[in-house]
Amino acid sequence: MWTEDFILQDYNCLYKYKNFEIPIYKLNTLVIGSGCAGLNAADWLCNLGVCDIALATEGFNMGTSRNTGSDKQTYYKLSMSSGEEDGIGKMAKTLFDGKSVNGDTALCEAAGSAKSFMKLAILGVPFPTNEYGEYAGYMTDHDVCKRATSAGPLTSKYMTEALEKSVRRKNIKIFDNVLIVRLICDENKIIGAVGIDKNSKTARPLIFECENIILATGGPAGIYQNSVYPCCHTGMTSLAVEAGAKTSNLQEWQYGLASVDFRWNVSGTYQQVIPRYVSVDKDGNEREFLNDYFKNPSDTVNFVFQKGYQWPFDSAKIKGSSIIDMIIFNETVNKKNKVYMDFTKEPKALENGFESLSDEAYNYLKNSGALIKTPIKRLEKMNKKAIDLYSQNGIDLYNSYLRVEVCAQHNNGGIAVDKNWQTNIDGLYAAGEAAGTFGVYRPGGSALNSTQVGSMRAAEHIAYKKKNVEKPKNIEDVIFNHSDILDFIFGLSENGDINNEIYVCQRACREKMSNFASYIRIPRKMEEIKNEFLKSYNNFFDDYKNCGVRDITALFKLRDSYFTSSAVLSAMLYSAEKIGTRGGSLVCENIPKGKEVFDIEISSNAEYDGKTVSVCYKDGEFSAFGEDVREIPKSELWFENVWNEYLKRCGK
Repeated sequence: MWTEDFILQDYNCLYKYKNFEIPIYKLNTLVIGSGCAGLNAADWLCNLGVCDIALATEGFNMGTSRNTGSDKQTYYKLSMSSGEEDGIGKMAKTLFDGKSVNGDTALCEAAGSAKSFMKLAILGVPFPTNEYGEYAGYMTDHDVCKRATSAGPLTSKYMTEALEKSVRRKNIKIFDNVLIVRLICDENKIIGAVGIDKNSKTARPLIFECENIILATGGPAGIYQNSVYPCCHTGMTSLAVEAGAKTSNLQEWQYGLASVDFRWNVSGTYQQVIPRYVSVDKDGNEREFLNDYFKNPSDTVNFVFQKGYQWPFDSAKIKGSSIIDMIIFNETVNKKNKVYMDFTKEPKALENGFESLSDEAYNYLKNSGALIKTPIKRLEKMNKKAIDLYSQNGIDLYNSYLRVEVCAQHNNGGIAVDKNWQTNIDGLYAAGEAAGTFGVYRPGGSALNSTQVGSMRAAEHIAYKKKNVEKPKNIEDVIFNHSDILDFIFGLSENGDINNEIYVCQRACREKMSNFASYIRIPRKMEEIKNEFLKSYNNFFDDYKNCGVRDITALFKLRDSYFTSSAVLSAMLYSAEKIGTRGGSLVCENIPKGKEVFDIEISSNAEYDGKTVSVCYKDGEFSAFGEDVREIPKSELWFENVWNEYLKRCGK
């Protein structure tokens, strides 16, 4: 039986529920999440005079922003160098051309990019400039204007740390180790949330009453086993969808090669130094397997090189560099082998020199001063920090193999938002990867820009919007409608044993998504597991009512996996039927085997390039449907009119 042994201080009142008292905290705005988006939202709210706020986080040092990167983690922004001709309209069109993208959010992300980027630079993120103060750029995937910049492999970490310093200087209230498990709405208006205090031995629930919530919990990372997301980041997409929020493009993902023992993208120079690819079977037999699939060994090394700048899986490139991903799928899923990158020895095609390389690959290595023997020596020459990164995480690339798989890396979709990053629920906002502002493709690094612009837009809208004429209901008046979740929490045994079944079910759920609903999608299997997951979600509180408090986080993460996976699968199934293959996924009837990977023909319905795929949840079921994208607005740019509208909007 649940017992009371811990109460957070400074609550506004206590809610009496049966024999228990639950603390209630009354705020204007609750920010959920402590990554780049959540911290920026809280920081901007305070800057704009909205100080009655708090930030709730499952763990302050958790999340993708703080714990991931790449060989050269990119931030995408408006060009700020004299060598490039750029503009907001041009950048908005680049984002919009990613297909199935709403034009108003694309315009906002372009218009807010310079302001957001300069804020980070002022806060101390070390983006490099030349001696004249120009931010030199480089081209990234799906870019047309050298807008990309980088502070190194840990750009998002530096961003998070800089924003954290700013938030802490403002003494913004932080609820650390608090897991939000339910959003509370009334008549399509947000009025609060239920959380679990993980600081308490008994996992005490607590209630937030608020007019606004900014959901910044990241993408639904917890639904895949093969994932480059940090283990500590799972996401909580179910919070918004369960409350009635509509989604946008949940089916559109980025998948790419990544190490799995230490989760990290192996893009860029990791591929351009052309390592060996080795497969090891269950008996420990190893072989350099890529050559088994190609008639010409030179194709092997040149496709590997191309993976450096064509890193994400792209169905349009399955006759090109993305064939590498297809072959690895065959080795790992069909043959159950493990695949490794080996930097210690030359691939067979390069054992006798560099004559097998294309002009592009040869000149790249030559210009980098890296026409030298062995991948590790080339990597040492071109990007020593990429080696040091693995060394700091216990992996010696000089002497050991690097285990890799094709992993989920970013959800281009998410919760549907308008130009203010507000959802269809009044007062509920989503920012960062939790928001669905991208479509089929996105320029590399644009996700980081989106975290900053989206959270800023949400904060501005909250700060400037008119107060409701009618005061929203107090949360005490509606919380009884959510007795299911309270009864479940209070019913958990305080001294119950760890239930290993929870963790077995979680892994099984993730493996099914990785095998049948990632970059290779099998509709008949997706339909089967969707029905299985939805049934498990609907029966969850009954099936797991006898568990212990110590399992409470794992329980709610499993529940989120069942629900969010069902939502994602609903979008994928609709897309498979209406659109077919496009972007980061390949739809096929059966799992391709062996050299079948070379014979796959793809088809896509281009009509849906101008539509988003939406999913809604109601009465225990998901519905999926297409919606026309919102075009890029023809904005008002006559100064006097803009000035007057601005003064009115901001209440000045």
